[in-house]
Amino acid sequence: MMESTETLLLTRRDVANLLTITECMVAVENAFGLYANGKMTPPKVLGIHVDNGGFHIKAGVLTSDKIYFAAKTNANFPNNSSQHGLPTIQGVIVVCDGRNGRLLSLMDSIEMTILRTGAATGIAAKYLALPDARVATICGCGNQGKISLKALLEVRKLEKIYAFDIDPLQTEKLAHEFSNEIDVIAITANDLHDALIQSHICVTCTPSQKPFIQAKDIRPGAFIAAVGSDSEEKQELFPDLIAKNKIVVDIAEQAATIGELHHAIKQGLTTIDHIHAGLGQIITGQKAGRESDNEIIIFDSTGTALQDVAAAAIVYEKALINKIGTSLNFSDT
Repeated sequence: MMESTETLLLTRRDVANLLTITECMVAVENAFGLYANGKMTPPKVLGIHVDNGGFHIKAGVLTSDKIYFAAKTNANFPNNSSQHGLPTIQGVIVVCDGRNGRLLSLMDSIEMTILRTGAATGIAAKYLALPDARVATICGCGNQGKISLKALLEVRKLEKIYAFDIDPLQTEKLAHEFSNEIDVIAITANDLHDALIQSHICVTCTPSQKPFIQAKDIRPGAFIAAVGSDSEEKQELFPDLIAKNKIVVDIAEQAATIGELHHAIKQGLTTIDHIHAGLGQIITGQKAGRESDNEIIIFDSTGTALQDVAAAAIVYEKALINKIGTSLNFSDT
């Protein structure tokens, strides 16, 4: 029987309508667990820098009932909004049948990247944040900050959020969006230390290339999801904060080369052996998560194709069931 040669084209709106943060968290948690158990091929990443930005290609394979290959090409240009009226992140995900290479889908990557990154933050907080965490600080109040907060609210009963962004408008937007769910307090850089020292959870999801959070800012027992550093030049945490505390990573090799950890390694403050565990090892119980109420735990989240392929598989399958998307045939001559 001949297989269809049609490829499903899915827009950002399609992806947003097909995938919730709850579904994404389940899929991503499962993928990290499979990887820790040696049931997923190690993902690959390629980064290329250009003026004012860069491109990342992340590729991985998911083996479940079916075999899916996904490769995501993302452009990341932090000044796009102010200079060009474009999103910071733009790109596409290619989804193929891992059995025969058939091109199954092309889908916009913006929503997927936002969702799967937030999902990893929520999952890490589920296993590593204090069970009674009530106060959090979000540094970076754009799309990633918003989805990170949604993911945190899935796993912890937060009561107060401190919101910080160098663009006050972004802070206001986040505060307005969540005003009916939680107490959101907009802060400036001058308020950041006081907010952090009160926070049980901190999420950093900015494009900063200079560290702005020090060890003295963080209270005992805090959980930090360091999301912004996904290339060599990005950095949000001072290296001594990394070197002094427990580090959990998504992928060890990535954290050591493009994550917050790599800055501490580069300065000779620590080595890759400082990593306590991969997130998948915590999920599967191979390594302990939080071992005391006072330890500070940092999740170095560089973003992996494990997340992309897990989320993309759900979106593709739901699109087929719900008959969403536009069918194309690239084999036409």
